[in-house]
Amino acid sequence: MPARNSVKQYVENGIYHIYNRGVDKRVIFLEEQDYLVFLHLLKILLSPPPKQPTHPLSDLTGFNPVRLRLLGKTLYGEVELLSFCLMPNHFHLLLRQKTLTGVKELVHRLCTSYSMYLNKKYEREGHLFQGIYKAVHVDSDIYLLHLSRYIHLNAYELTGMNLVTLVDYPYSSYQYHLGSKHAEWTNTQTILNFFKSKHRLALKDYFSYQSFVEDFKEDPKNIVGTLAID
Repeated sequence: MPARNSVKQYVENGIYHIYNRGVDKRVIFLEEQDYLVFLHLLKILLSPPPKQPTHPLSDLTGFNPVRLRLLGKTLYGEVELLSFCLMPNHFHLLLRQKTLTGVKELVHRLCTSYSMYLNKKYEREGHLFQGIYKAVHVDSDIYLLHLSRYIHLNAYELTGMNLVTLVDYPYSSYQYHLGSKHAEWTNTQTILNFFKSKHRLALKDYFSYQSFVEDFKEDPKNIVGTLAID
């Protein structure tokens, strides 16, 4: 993958856009449970350490639970998840790290554990993801906001799902930003602090996050650049 989107040096309190896709553009989320396992792994990594050293995926039905060893302590307090979107063949994460190595550790553990799960479930071998993940340092508030918008607008590419609104898409953080869902392992307030409200309060409401995402006319790619991922 292009080196231009590979961060060479990480900084404390830095915000990073992390994304990667399946090798040869193959689908990495084949059914609903796969999305849920990926999100469950994020939850484990971003939550306070549990009493048990391993984490059975027992709350996910339809598949004999696999015990995944997430080596080392969790990254609770070291990394925050600001936005995310999972697509059939790739994922986007918007992360803020409090330490120099938080993002690298999280993405390594996440992708390794998910690859183990998927390979075991579908009896496959080899690499799941296409090379090293992409990482872009977010260096301004404007870039941060439009990147969050870009990540959430990804769901509109799935025309076959007949989405009525973006909040109908179950595998992104947009529903958390609008308040229809809540999770302790996501930090939506960093983005929402820039707006007066979460929801569109009027037809021409320029101060809500929902209006910014759904009604703003500027193509986010004009601001965040080309993120050759699809």
